[in-house]
Amino acid sequence: MRHLLDYQADRIEAVLASHRVSARILGGIITPRFVRFQLSPSLGTKVSRIAQLSEEMALSLGSPSCRVFRRGAFINVEIPRQNPRTVRLVPLCQQLAVMPPCTAVLGLDEEGVPLLLRLSSPDVAHVLICGTTGSGKTELTRTMIASLAMHNRLGELQLILIDPKGRSYEPFAPLLHLLFPPITDAEEALDRLTWLVEEMEVRDAQGIDRPHLVVFIDELADLMLASGREIERILTRLIQRGRGAGIHVVACTQKPTAAVIGSLVKSNFPVRLVGSVASPEDAKVAAGLAGTGAERLLGRGDFLLVIKGQITRLQAAYISAREIEGVVACLRQGSQGRQLLIRYLALCARGAIEQSSETSYHRTDEGKVSMLKRYLVRSLQLVK
Repeated sequence: MRHLLDYQADRIEAVLASHRVSARILGGIITPRFVRFQLSPSLGTKVSRIAQLSEEMALSLGSPSCRVFRRGAFINVEIPRQNPRTVRLVPLCQQLAVMPPCTAVLGLDEEGVPLLLRLSSPDVAHVLICGTTGSGKTELTRTMIASLAMHNRLGELQLILIDPKGRSYEPFAPLLHLLFPPITDAEEALDRLTWLVEEMEVRDAQGIDRPHLVVFIDELADLMLASGREIERILTRLIQRGRGAGIHVVACTQKPTAAVIGSLVKSNFPVRLVGSVASPEDAKVAAGLAGTGAERLLGRGDFLLVIKGQITRLQAAYISAREIEGVVACLRQGSQGRQLLIRYLALCARGAIEQSSETSYHRTDEGKVSMLKRYLVRSLQLVK
């Protein structure tokens, strides 16, 4: 891995030098999906000039894409990894000894640190997950559901799963945390959400916010099209007043325009999780901010977490249907369920690939010299 990174760094510097741009790579970070090199340009170098060479750098590296942007004092050159790794939820949860209540595991951030989202926080409350088909929206909600069930007892948290497609949340059907079996019919979804609004009003009157009730909706746009204005009115009430009653909504949609999901619904989701989108315009609509670069995301779990204007990139954790069945089976064993779950997590962690591999890269003159020697030897061999 080290030799490959030195080689890629040399190629990037060579492309820049061939276009008379003076810059040096100092190091970078390694994530499960991409490598980000930190470039230090000489004084007076324009960032836009380096950004214009992104296609030339991708061509030199044999990479499908290359993203160039400034962050702090460095210019970052980001390329996809040749051997991307999957972030597994079950081994990741085994590493988390203590979890705050009503907190979901999202995955790993750019530094390789587990990223958690506490739904009961005043800054969170409700979450909108956006992205095109293949971005990993459904898989991310499965990860959130599984992590909430693993780290919260029945008296602390209960779930309502609305699945218009009828297959996204099927593995969770036996889970004891569910208030109802996964809901696939639009009329039933309307009835359950109407009941939830009544429950919210009772809780408001009595000052109750426990247990937390978390609603997951796999495709919000489908639900809005099937049920029309009534579902929009009910959802608007839930997301405007639900947090104080311990009710939280996590919804997925491909494109959260006001025309599709309603302006009031759209404006009341304080947290966005944005996956890959088709264009900069779609990225602005999805994130609520311009210039996020969501159109350059790699898909399959590559997300941006947007909270109060701050952006964090993450690789979403993944849990397979078989692992969901194992977790659900453990949690159904009554008082012994938690102990069985701990053993199951430990067993899966032993059989999984190490999650915490190398996450940083530091460029040294020694590495640069060693690569130069290899090129010289190669050239001499070709001459002979």
